[in-house]
Order: sequence, then structure tokens, then C-alpha cells
Amino acid sequence: MHSLLQGIVQALDLIFHLDPVLFGIIFLSLKVSGLALVIATVLGLPLGAVLSLKRFPGRDLAISITNTLMGLPPVVVGLIVYLLLSRRGPLGFLGLLYSPSAMIIAQTVLALPIVTALCHSAIRNIDPIIRQAARTLGATPQQETRAVIHEARYGILSAIIAAFGRVMAEVGSILIVGGNIAGYTRVMTTTIALETDKGNFELALALGIILLAISFAINAVLHSVQKKGTVSTA
Repeated sequence: MHSLLQGIVQALDLIFHLDPVLFGIIFLSLKVSGLALVIATVLGLPLGAVLSLKRFPGRDLAISITNTLMGLPPVVVGLIVYLLLSRRGPLGFLGLLYSPSAMIIAQTVLALPIVTALCHSAIRNIDPIIRQAARTLGATPQQETRAVIHEARYGILSAIIAAFGRVMAEVGSILIVGGNIAGYTRVMTTTIALETDKGNFELALALGIILLAISFAINAVLHSVQKKGTVSTA
């Protein structure tokens, strides 16, 4: 018990004194996860809209695949990205393995199905009257789509926040493709695992406290967004 309390005190000391190693790891974590989320949103929102608003052969299969991919095991994603980026892989010539770029790719693969599937669900649940009203007012197909997406904005934002929470807590895939290199690819989750194995609990606890704070903030924002969405549709 004494060791735990001592570790927490030392962890808080690292946080309050703005330890450069600690905050370097935090910054890299936010950078990697943030960029992955932006890419996943740019790709996933249009895909979700297409699955919701368009009719085409294989649509039901595409929806089923997207929903299935939401549960992708991170280590499987890491293995696939590793094989693609390894020296003998088809993308090995890019030299991205064991770099932040490889970690961004892996996290994008994890986040994309979540953004796509949840955006599809949010847009699909919008009252068809919205589309009918847009058509009645002479809206073009693009304007009609924008109107529906605007109406589904709270559900879409919830999808993005949920995806961010997933990638921020990720360990397996980024450990495989990033290599956990100090000062280069070491992020919060991989550092916690490494430092715990080494017995350096103060840094692991400090990062754990920060990660819990981020998770709490993500869930608080998600709850707020869902609450606003419920009120706006009431």
C-alpha cells in the first residue's frame, strides 16, 4: 500500500513539474491518434452517408462487413499493417515501418469502421421527412445530402468521439508497427506496459492518470453530445 501511495505521489510530481519526457509521450499520443481520427473521419463520413442514402448492389453486404470490422482485434490489424509495410511487403519501399506514420495507418484502420458504421446508423435514423422536405423545396441531391448530415450531426459527432476513445486506448497494433522506440514511437499505452514491466511505476502511473483523465473527458463530451442530440430530436 505504501509503495502504491509513493508511486502516485511521484507520478503527480512528474505531472505538476511538466516532465519533458512525460509530456513528449503525451504529445506524440495525441498527434498520432488525432491524425488517425482526422483521416478516418474524412473517409468514414462519406462512406457512412453513401451506405445510408444510396441504393446499390452489395449494399447490405457492405454494411455487414463494416459492422463486423468494428470488432477487429488490434493485434490482427497490427499484423496486417506490419506485413504490408515490412521490407518484403508490397509497401515496404515506403520505409514506414517502426515510425509514427505506421502507427497512424494502424489506428486509422481501427477507427475507420467505427466512424463509418456509426455515421451510417446516425444518418439512417434521420426522419425521411427531412429528405422529402428538401426535395419539395427544390434541393439538389448534394443539398439534400448536406441537410440530412446536418440533421444527424450529433450522432456523427458521437461516432467520431467514440472512435477517438478507441484509438487513444490502443496498445497491440501500434506496438507491432511502431516498435515502442523511445523518443520516436513511444506513446502512452505502450509506455505504461513497458515501464510496468521494468518496475518504473511512477512514469506508468503518471501516464495512467493522464490517460484516465482523457478517457473521462471523452466520455463526458460524448454524454453531452448524446444528451443534446436527444433534446434536439424531442
